[in-house]
Amino acid sequence: MPTLLALDTATEACSVALLHDGQLLSRYEVIPRLHAQRLLPMVRELLDEAGIAASALDAIAFGRGPGAFTGVRIAIGVVQGLAFALQRPVLPVSDLACIAQRAWRERGVRQVAVAIDARMDEVYWGCYREQDGEMRLAGLEAVLPPEAVALPRDAADAWFGAGTGWAYAGRLPVAVEAHDATLLPHAEDLLRLATFAWTRGEAVEAEQAQPVYLRDNVATPKAHA
Repeated sequence: MPTLLALDTATEACSVALLHDGQLLSRYEVIPRLHAQRLLPMVRELLDEAGIAASALDAIAFGRGPGAFTGVRIAIGVVQGLAFALQRPVLPVSDLACIAQRAWRERGVRQVAVAIDARMDEVYWGCYREQDGEMRLAGLEAVLPPEAVALPRDAADAWFGAGTGWAYAGRLPVAVEAHDATLLPHAEDLLRLATFAWTRGEAVEAEQAQPVYLRDNVATPKAHA
């Protein structure tokens, strides 16, 4: 079994998880604007608790977005620094999928419509179905006005809504059995998804650790005249 580290700072939550010798350790704090100060200390705490050095890691997973621009960049900066120094590959994981995985872990729901508040009167949107313990994307991830979201065309049975975008529940034209607008990504679930990705051989080199914002115009360098 691999030794994997997972980091996420894409939302108000800052979390880290470590898988070593089949044991999962994690830290999770909701600390808006303090991610940069707490992320590396949390990593050190988990490595110390497991009694291993960073060199024991096989790969590093991270929440690649969508989410807050600054938060996503913090995670990628730390991951790239560690991965380059250790010469280890990385595993990018969708934060929408991470929330869906958490909903399945905590609620046992197998079909999850995830919405993260994207500001600018929009939501990041993705629908997921559980398959063999992994929440898998059904359709595409997108950034949309709340009124434009939809379930997959073949949607049937009960769906659960998860993520901060469900604060707009009255504007989302989607029928769900229940929803929880407080669910944020947790590195424990990110680690679970990363383990599936590792098994499939989806690890990439550190320079390929890139953010996914879904908005084409977010922090895009201006073209030269």
